[in-house]
Amino acid sequence: MFLQRSAIALSRRSVGTPVVQRTVVQRQRSILSWFRRDEKSAKAADPTPEKPVKRMVPFHEVRTEEDLLPPGAEPGTIPTDLEQATGLERLEILGKMEGVDVFDMRPLDASRMGTLDNPIMVNSFGDEQYAGCTGFPADSHWVVWLVMSRERPVGRCPQCGNVLKMNYVGPPDDPHAHDEHDEHKWVEPKTFADYVRPEYR
Repeated sequence: MFLQRSAIALSRRSVGTPVVQRTVVQRQRSILSWFRRDEKSAKAADPTPEKPVKRMVPFHEVRTEEDLLPPGAEPGTIPTDLEQATGLERLEILGKMEGVDVFDMRPLDASRMGTLDNPIMVNSFGDEQYAGCTGFPADSHWVVWLVMSRERPVGRCPQCGNVLKMNYVGPPDDPHAHDEHDEHKWVEPKTFADYVRPEYR
């Protein structure tokens, strides 16, 4: 039975075999022409009208949130970060293209040790900021993460005594915020500094 099937399959193949074999280039051309015909028929069958092409807005021209919407990639292609990123990520990419560090990612000043009179300033756009201290001189101990907030802007490293201070550069307070009306607001626990030296707080 196996021989019968293979004999039938072999006879089918031998009947349809052309006398002159096509070259590889001819095969590729025929395949490409098939794809081109398929693309043309797909565009013709698309009932949606052509949308206006959205242009890429440079960083210095960004004014509204609409300017941070990408143009998108061509159909059938894989989009790049520039073609698909939106919002803050897009603002950061556009800024980097023009040499502007939008989020100020420079490392903190490690050339000196911060003191209470002359702390190392850390800019923050939010109500709370985390900063890592590696000691003075730099990398003299493992990273110790300090938390600073608008209510408590000064942070002191317990390992080396380095003092960091948060400088709030974000938007002004929102008049519609309801934080002050919350009767179950979290109260920060007291520390040893509250009893010995409240100015360290």
